[in-house]
Amino acid sequence: MYVRHLQVADFRSWEQADLAFEPGVSVLVGRNGQGKTNLVEALGYVATLGSHRVATDAPLIRHGAPRAVVRAAVVNDGRELLVELEITAGKANRARVNRGPVPRPRDVLGILRTVLFAPEDLALVRGDPGERRRFLDELLTTRSPRYAGVRGDYDRVLKQRGALLKSIRSVRSADVGTLDVWDGHLARHGAELLAGRLGLVADIAPHVARAYADVAPESRPARIAYRSSLGEAFPGTPDRAALEEALLAELRRLRPQEVDRGVCLVGPHRDDLDLVLGDLPAKGYASHGESWSFALALRLGGYEMLRVEGSEPVLVLDDVFAELDRGRRRQLAKVAAAAEQVFITAAVAEDVPEELSGARFEVNHGEVRRV
Repeated sequence: MYVRHLQVADFRSWEQADLAFEPGVSVLVGRNGQGKTNLVEALGYVATLGSHRVATDAPLIRHGAPRAVVRAAVVNDGRELLVELEITAGKANRARVNRGPVPRPRDVLGILRTVLFAPEDLALVRGDPGERRRFLDELLTTRSPRYAGVRGDYDRVLKQRGALLKSIRSVRSADVGTLDVWDGHLARHGAELLAGRLGLVADIAPHVARAYADVAPESRPARIAYRSSLGEAFPGTPDRAALEEALLAELRRLRPQEVDRGVCLVGPHRDDLDLVLGDLPAKGYASHGESWSFALALRLGGYEMLRVEGSEPVLVLDDVFAELDRGRRRQLAKVAAAAEQVFITAAVAEDVPEELSGARFEVNHGEVRRV
């Protein structure tokens, strides 16, 4: 899989940009603030319908413009598809494939798969559980695009049930029948999302452990484990029926507390991914270098899992080589050199390892040109 062409209009700082690419390495070089990260962010948006830098779409539209447009021609197994996304503030986004509209933007998911490593990834180790849940769900959707719908359904039910709990709490009326209905919806959709996450963690865990050993051979061994809000009731299996039953039972047990507090206390939205070095949690105990290594191992583990499964993604390395020491640079360069296509951004060309020679693009003052 590789991106043959990228075009953006009114995306972030770019009024217009039009770039042709080839398989292999493409390096975008430019001082900070010149827009190089915005270009790889556009690629990530095509792949995930989200940004690795902001939580909403509004900042992606150039100031003063009514909408942003991203077009990417993606080649996979000899077949080329053109994906077009129109991002409009305050309105539903629109998507096209090969110039024809699709019913929902999420229907384009899976056409382009990317794995992106960026400085923000340090939050995977040091940040709150939401960062790690997002990592799991984005990788899960990259692996199986149908989970975008599963996550959307779960979020919708969670919002509706949360509103009902707040209503019950405020008026002190026990609308038990309605709450029972939403409990069933939450358990059903939550079990499907939870089953997907558990299967993903089981499959990625050995890849993460190997990647960490490669990038930090002098450190303690790393492992990951899923931590559920079900606590002792957690069946620890990706069997959806068992998970749904456990979720329903825990919702019934905690109903008084939920009604009293007006919030949902059970479900995948309260889960976490435990990152462990030796016998200690990485968060709070890992050094700066170990934290970087773990963040890198999570991304490389995801990349390797997808590659082994036969859907090698495009690798995007956004301004990370300057953050890494020589050993970690060398290991990351080794993986990148073997990828079918890799995009690298750097403030100066000297930050990029010599073995990653390839196409070079200079980004400066709103212009990008191949050099």
